[in-house]
Amino acid sequence: QVHLVESGGGLVQAGGSLRLSCAASGSIFRVNAMGWYRQAPGKEREFVARISSGGSINYASSVKGRFTIYKDNAKNTVYLQMNSLKAEDTAVYYCLVVSDAGYWGQGTQVTVSS
Repeated sequence: QVHLVESGGGLVQAGGSLRLSCAASGSIFRVNAMGWYRQAPGKEREFVARISSGGSINYASSVKGRFTIYKDNAKNTVYLQMNSLKAEDTAVYYCLVVSDAGYWGQGTQVTVSS
């Protein structure tokens, strides 16, 4: 069984920064990719960023240049550094770890006030 613990969400003013983290534990033998998604009220969950086991990175166009995804393999932890936050970044952020299956975190609220 795989357990994900997210942290780092909160309330920040527009232009501010937050860092999210997602630590995976349990029966993880190989992590193929780690990523972040978000879901705003009334909207579908959308892709934010992804990092593969080899270090390849992809970003949604809406966050490129403002967000940075990185990971600590030894800790099975993925981070999302979010800078220059905008009101439209307000959402619940979920991490996804792809191993033998896809595992979702519980979500952490990010609220950006304008």
